[in-house]
Amino acid sequence: MAKVCISCNKGPAFGQSRSHSMRATKRRFDPNLQKVRLLINGSPQRQYVCTRCLKAGKVQKAV
Repeated sequence: MAKVCISCNKGPAFGQSRSHSMRATKRRFDPNLQKVRLLINGSPQRQYVCTRCLKAGKVQKAV
């Protein structure tokens, strides 16, 4: 399953870790995704949503 927010399509970003000697190794910055129950087309479904969209109220949670 793709680690992507269904609201804003935010996915992993890629960069480098730097050690004390400044040696670079590849790393991955994952978004803070939460699996929540959402109302999609009137029916509740579990989807991944980033915490930024949850706080902003961009998605409607199913109760």
